[in-house]
Amino acid sequence: MTTIIMNEGCGNSPKNDFLIQFTTAYARGDGPFILGRISEKITWNIVGDRLVCGKMDFKNAIQQHMNQAAVAELAICHVATHGRAGAVDGTMTLENGLKTAFCHVFDFSSAKGDMIKAITSYIIGLNN
Repeated sequence: MTTIIMNEGCGNSPKNDFLIQFTTAYARGDGPFILGRISEKITWNIVGDRLVCGKMDFKNAIQQHMNQAAVAELAICHVATHGRAGAVDGTMTLENGLKTAFCHVFDFSSAKGDMIKAITSYIIGLNN
């Protein structure tokens, strides 16, 4: 089971709550939740690694990430949204001991903020 650690937010931001749900769904391996919240033309730029384009490519990419090792702990440090953009940063520790720091920057399909059209992810390994 994945342990989720996060700072308390204001609780008044549906977009912030959505990004927390999205990030925790990824950590818990909830593919159906994630795939239901992205556009068909999603782009995911994993900086320094690869560019994922389209929902099917995205599905394959998250399955690869989820098959590497289960997430033991997700720590969310900050969540911020404004207009059609948002970001989440924190750390993720896998059950195999690998730990990364991350920052995911999201572009929403609309100002409502309930569907994601693009993600830029900065991921740094911490097991040096």
